[in-house]
Amino acid sequence: MIALGTYNTLEILRDTSVGLFLGDGEGNDILLPNKYVPEDYEIGQSLTVFCYLDHSERPVATNLEPDIVVNEFQLLKVVEVNEFGAFMDWGLEKHLLVPFREQRNKMVEGHWYVVHCYLDQQSNRLVGSNKIDKFLSNETLSVSEGDVVELVVSRKTDLGYEVIINNQHKGLVYLNEIFKTLAIGDNTKGVIKRIRPDNKIDVSLQPLGENILEPAANKIYEQLKAHGGFLGLHDKSDPELIKEELQMSKKVFKKGIGTLYKARKIEIKDDGIYDIDS
Repeated sequence: MIALGTYNTLEILRDTSVGLFLGDGEGNDILLPNKYVPEDYEIGQSLTVFCYLDHSERPVATNLEPDIVVNEFQLLKVVEVNEFGAFMDWGLEKHLLVPFREQRNKMVEGHWYVVHCYLDQQSNRLVGSNKIDKFLSNETLSVSEGDVVELVVSRKTDLGYEVIINNQHKGLVYLNEIFKTLAIGDNTKGVIKRIRPDNKIDVSLQPLGENILEPAANKIYEQLKAHGGFLGLHDKSDPELIKEELQMSKKVFKKGIGTLYKARKIEIKDDGIYDIDS
């Protein structure tokens, strides 16, 4: 079976005037147009291609890499709005349609939105949706506390940033636990900090517990080296200054310099920390 909206590894079946026909070994084939045909190829060779519908709604393959594949969430830009809906630039010649019924609010040309790509079962077309919550569920969780997960930042709230976890669940990163610049649409890693009784998920952008000590210590030491062996930060420094300089909390910073001090890497003085080896 050739799956639309994702990558398929297919066999070159035959060469024609319009391009190569690729097959899945089950009697299904799809056209790779001439403009995407590699310079060197052989009949029987395998190619990995992205498959979708062209402007005429015919299945077609391409070696272009789209910005989103089926069942994913990504930040995309609206390049056109017409009577059918909003068309998003996803890196392919034919834009991804977000019908009006799939827009949380009316989309505006030139603006960016987090969308979900899915295969519409009735039309067999790939479409996008900005109503992302309906594609997420925390009813049955596939993650546990302490898991490292993939995140897409989806929305800012009064408490923090809502994030999409592994393209499946919804979580929250609290504002007072964010120590780096974060924006809607960012793709980043995180850690499942807490799963509440109602299955709401708290997410951390930093490692948890003892796991945070070594990365924090390494980051501080790298910055120390980059600044000639001195940093004007210490355990009484303003938390906002530490956050601005190192993108970490004061608590994490103090643990990090404690690790470095015990390892005899640094000397702590009233004006800052010094690299002993410098």
